[in-house]
Amino acid sequence: MKNITYFVILLLARAVFVAGDCTCDAENLPTDSRSATLRYRVTALFAILAAGAVGVTMPLLGKIFPVLSPENDIFFVIKAFAAGVILSTGFIHILPDAFDSLTSPCLKQSVWQVFPFAGFGAMIGSVGTLMIDSWATGFYRRKHFKEKGDGRRPASVDDEMNADHAGHIHIHTHASHGHSHASAADGAAEEELSRLELIRHRVTAQVLELGIMVHSVIIGITLGASQSLKTIKPLMVALCFHQFFEGMGLGGCISLSKFESRAAAIMALFFSVTTPLGVGIGIGISKVYSDNDPTSLIVQGLFDSVAAGILIYMALVDLLAADFTSTRMQTNAKLQLGSNVSMLVGAGCMSVLAKWA
Repeated sequence: MKNITYFVILLLARAVFVAGDCTCDAENLPTDSRSATLRYRVTALFAILAAGAVGVTMPLLGKIFPVLSPENDIFFVIKAFAAGVILSTGFIHILPDAFDSLTSPCLKQSVWQVFPFAGFGAMIGSVGTLMIDSWATGFYRRKHFKEKGDGRRPASVDDEMNADHAGHIHIHTHASHGHSHASAADGAAEEELSRLELIRHRVTAQVLELGIMVHSVIIGITLGASQSLKTIKPLMVALCFHQFFEGMGLGGCISLSKFESRAAAIMALFFSVTTPLGVGIGIGISKVYSDNDPTSLIVQGLFDSVAAGILIYMALVDLLAADFTSTRMQTNAKLQLGSNVSMLVGAGCMSVLAKWA
């Protein structure tokens, strides 16, 4: 009995010490000189801006640098690396942060402690992305066929092509005539498939950018509002790498989408300035912002969880699955191996960065 009593007292004492170490008061958090932290935060703003701009612009310069062209196999390998980075960002960086925020002891309300809101938010983000992805793709397809003067969508391009082949066989018995018409039907079908694939790429690029921007603002505010050099320095370096590789992934999607130069430039600009904008906002509100404030924790946690769901869905479904199941990759063993290794290296590198940010 004495042993049990001693054990219980030991556990209670340990809980008291742990509770004592965990403080939710902003004034008790480690801080450094405001002038020193401000200098590093401003430096981080411009460094992250440059890294993001270079990363997202590189794939868009395929006309200048042929190795970066989407038609080149190297582009597939680089894109797989970037997709691994985005997948790791969702799983390793954002989702754990969301769980930490929404299960923080600083949230006194019991509801945040008994329900896994972070997992729920990630589910909403991924399912919502699926719905937006499907709706937007269907919208653009219907618009495309309406512009062609055909109000209905054929059952499939393959069915339409087969029907054309059948019609030509019955009507034209001359070999040369049949060949010319079949070639025309093949060309029309290929053009239609190319158009539908282009629509898919454009939806992917826009939804992916939305998911990246949601998280970028939050992480930017976190860096900008921080008053500790121990937090700012590693976070600045990690975010530069993060923005560069994430920009490459997004830039690749934009490049495949074949947007007009103006639209592509606007998308690249929005990506480049989102995190620096968050840093600027964080600097502006640093006197009143606290990472441990319940409202901040709830907002940050919910946004992070939804952003994680979006990025995980986009990385797995629209980037990796789309490329890894394509005929081009599955008929090229060397490209398939290179892309798999590249994806694993990208995910691994981004996972290692989680040690610092």
